[in-house]
Amino acid sequence: DKARRSDSFLAQGGICVLRDEDDYDAFYEDTMKAGHYENNPDSVHIMIHSSSDVIADLVSFGVRFEKNGEEFTYTREGAHSSPRILFHEDETGKEITSHLLETARGRDNITILENYTMVDLNVKALVAITYATLPYVTKGGAIYQLGSLSSFQPVPYINVYGATKAFVLSFSRALNQELRGTGIRVMAVCPGWVRTEFFEHAVKDDTIKYYNKFYDSDEVVRRALKDMKRGKDVSICGLSVRAQVLATKLLPHKMVMRVWLKQQKKL
Repeated sequence: DKARRSDSFLAQGGICVLRDEDDYDAFYEDTMKAGHYENNPDSVHIMIHSSSDVIADLVSFGVRFEKNGEEFTYTREGAHSSPRILFHEDETGKEITSHLLETARGRDNITILENYTMVDLNVKALVAITYATLPYVTKGGAIYQLGSLSSFQPVPYINVYGATKAFVLSFSRALNQELRGTGIRVMAVCPGWVRTEFFEHAVKDDTIKYYNKFYDSDEVVRRALKDMKRGKDVSICGLSVRAQVLATKLLPHKMVMRVWLKQQKKL
């Protein structure tokens, strides 16, 4: 179940709640301060005043927050100045998410669709932001779209990810042609493995076992800037990555996928 590898399921912290109206002002100030006062005040107000109802709903779904007898046990976390955090052992995310999933699966009017968030983020959001901002891009402007080495080949076991990155490559190159004569350029940046915090937060299992070579993000950026100046519509950082891209163009994709599967110990 992919939900069990989600950030929500693996979250260890608790959930804040307004214990009584006397705590409202302090709760509001703690929240605004934590957001450097850039929060929307109306949203903060709604979040605080709806928190008790949210907790009541979660309890009705079977969520078991820690109690001392019949009373909830509250703790203090992060920027909160007083104890107003409800929790379940050290796995609050698992407790809440598992009960929400169980409730959702029992509803005839709810269909759980996995992998759609990947499409929303890598495809729908990219297209929406591109076309929303394009009217404001002036001559000499440059649009960098983040693709991947996976843009060039089918990638079993991360198939949706690979397919979304193939979309990014095709979309970016085609849009670049459509913008000829406007002075606006579009380029797909397609790196291999990049050493970022992503692997500390997003890798939850051993689906990927083999990483041949990592590049630093600044290497990828420098290469992308150079390739944009050279008039390219695709930027590929690193000789080994460019060699892999060449191989995906020369070899049958069935063979390319078998190599990938053997690397990841799936064959």
